[in-house]
Amino acid sequence: MNFNEFLSGRPANDYVFQKMDYNEQIGKAADLLQEADVVLIGAGAGLSTAAGLTYGGKRFTDNFQEYIDKYGSMYMTDMYSAGFFPFPTGEAKWGYWAKHSYINRIEPEGLPVYKAVYKLVEHKEHFVLTTNVDHQFEKSGFEEDNIFATQGDYGLIQCAKGCHQKTYDAIESFKQMVPATKDCKIPSHMVPKCPVCGGVMVMNLRCDQYFVEDEHWHEQDEKFGAFLTDNMDKKMVLFELGVGFNTPTIIRFPFENLLREHENISLIRLNLNEAVVPESFENRAIGINEDIGKVLSDIYVNIEKGK
Repeated sequence: MNFNEFLSGRPANDYVFQKMDYNEQIGKAADLLQEADVVLIGAGAGLSTAAGLTYGGKRFTDNFQEYIDKYGSMYMTDMYSAGFFPFPTGEAKWGYWAKHSYINRIEPEGLPVYKAVYKLVEHKEHFVLTTNVDHQFEKSGFEEDNIFATQGDYGLIQCAKGCHQKTYDAIESFKQMVPATKDCKIPSHMVPKCPVCGGVMVMNLRCDQYFVEDEHWHEQDEKFGAFLTDNMDKKMVLFELGVGFNTPTIIRFPFENLLREHENISLIRLNLNEAVVPESFENRAIGINEDIGKVLSDIYVNIEKGK
């Protein structure tokens, strides 16, 4: 099975908030993780938000006030939407993106919430499927070979038209751009150009049909498929973290589909507000609506007490 074959599934019509108190939920989640042979982690934006990488509010205004002042608060409402602003020049676009990458991908070390995830699975065979592009799994102890970041990487850039299937590491360039930025613009000589066609470069983020799936992307796709194939008959837990309904077709719905098709698979769904689970899964699914950091800590404590 490859990633495209994995992307199947349908929304459930029997979602419920489980009638189980919090301590029962924690105990159930701890039991599922302890009894699992393998763990497949599915991580969305809610995990990074819980870890502190928030894109709005004070963190946005503290870091991008000059952009808000220059382009207007109507357009600069948060880091995510600001990235789609039609910047007038390449100098202006890369002034924004260099800083965005720096504070969300380059500067942060491995954050406690991500390290808490690793502590729960480090002694189990595991694999990570994530839509997050901030490299936090790699920084928090997970082996790169066990991570498939399907939607890109804040440290990579590509040809805007995808004229060739290669990405380029931009970390060092961004580090130089940030201090060189004046009036929300980088110097013209720093604006990256495609080395093949000479055209515009963009972030390697899946936002249109030109997204580049480079050699590493395909290697991780194969490893993800091999993990599923090799472990489909084992007792598997799908550990879903911060996956809401913005892009449910990438992780949420396919995870539910795996449960429908395999009785040996269970689901732990953690989400601050959207941890509903299909009622038909009965005791094979647990959905905990609470701060992810708190839940991870409480599951770990529960496991340690039971040893």
